[in-house]
Amino acid sequence: MAAESRRRWFGTIRVRVTALATVAVAVVLVVASVLLVARQRAGLVDQLDETLSTEAERLADVLESGGALSTLDDDDRIVVVVGGDGQVIASSGGVDEFEPPASSDDDEGRDISFDGDTYRAVSASYDMPSGGEGTVYVAGARDDVDESIAELTTSLAWIVPLAVLALAAVVWMVVGRTLRPVERIRAQVAGIGVDELDRRVPEPGGDDEIARLAVTMNEMLARLERSVRRQERFVADASHELRTPLTRMRAELEVDERDPAGADAAATRRSQLEEIAGLQRMIEDLLLLARSDAGTPSRRSEPVDLDDIVLEEIRASSRSAITVDASRVSAAQVLGDPDELRRVVRNLVDNACRHANTTVDIELTERGTQATLIVADDGPGIPPERRTDVFERFARLDESRTGRASRAGLGLAIVHDIITRYDGSITVEDSPSGGARFVITMPTR
Repeated sequence: MAAESRRRWFGTIRVRVTALATVAVAVVLVVASVLLVARQRAGLVDQLDETLSTEAERLADVLESGGALSTLDDDDRIVVVVGGDGQVIASSGGVDEFEPPASSDDDEGRDISFDGDTYRAVSASYDMPSGGEGTVYVAGARDDVDESIAELTTSLAWIVPLAVLALAAVVWMVVGRTLRPVERIRAQVAGIGVDELDRRVPEPGGDDEIARLAVTMNEMLARLERSVRRQERFVADASHELRTPLTRMRAELEVDERDPAGADAAATRRSQLEEIAGLQRMIEDLLLLARSDAGTPSRRSEPVDLDDIVLEEIRASSRSAITVDASRVSAAQVLGDPDELRRVVRNLVDNACRHANTTVDIELTERGTQATLIVADDGPGIPPERRTDVFERFARLDESRTGRASRAGLGLAIVHDIITRYDGSITVEDSPSGGARFVITMPTR
């Protein structure tokens, strides 16, 4: 249990961000410190070389002019004057034997060892009065350089860790403070149950990432609430619509059973078959809507001649009392599932024929990349304030309907659902003949 708790603690964003920031800064500071020490050492050595070179050139000028060196005694300097034959002519510090450095280029500093100490040596050439060329070597102790570099290294050795620790503490506090609203949001969401979908997470002010996360979370909760409420309403409405025809069927059978002699078996069978057919259609509609809610794609997607489907459905749903005018149906081809498109046309035509007084006008056109299907009737129409309600599931604007399963109020909801999935649109307008006018637009390809 303790091991699991440690793993969870070390796996938090706060720990990971702090660790990564600390490691990154530590690497940067260490590299910068190494470069600083190297640059400081090079600068101090260059300054020492320049000083020694100036001294060596001064002594070479004195010797070249035939002058005598006043004194060569200097605790911080070693001066060696070498003749053309390599013999030591004069020196300081009791140097009797001197081995020149490997490089003899003038003004170029070299490290040499003398009596166990490290010196920096620079040479300068001069013309000897007796002929030939001699060399003056001036060497200075590197103690000051080494002590300065050691002091700088020691300072950095404790400054860098302190800076890294201070930064780690700052990052830890800043990340903790930044993530505190996220933790509040998480705790709030974790406490929201199915019956509390109306709750929302606190939204901090501003327009930063945390504020946008809170807004997005609340929008998601709102969508989830609408979806759950819609699902609950759908289940309740479906239960009611299924129970009503079943109740009628049971009542008819019970009446026949109580009075077998007076029962009309043929009429009961016809009524039962009609109810069963209605239930079958409703169940098919419910399954179609359930597949759509689940995001199940269409079974087929192919070019479909929509005008052929419209004419077929007009012939199939023709009613003697209603005149269907299809004179303005022209060729139009769309991409989709023929069965779903047939369901769209059938539901629209059936809805118009049910509510029309005498005439239903159907128009189909194709312009550019858009096909438009219009189905209008001369019935009572739909009030403007209810035109969006007709696409709700189990919606019924006509309270005088019989409530049979074939009139469950799913037809237009299915039309709206299919057309929306095809990136189309459906609207309701006033028909020129006084009824309702449904306008569908769909992309042709």
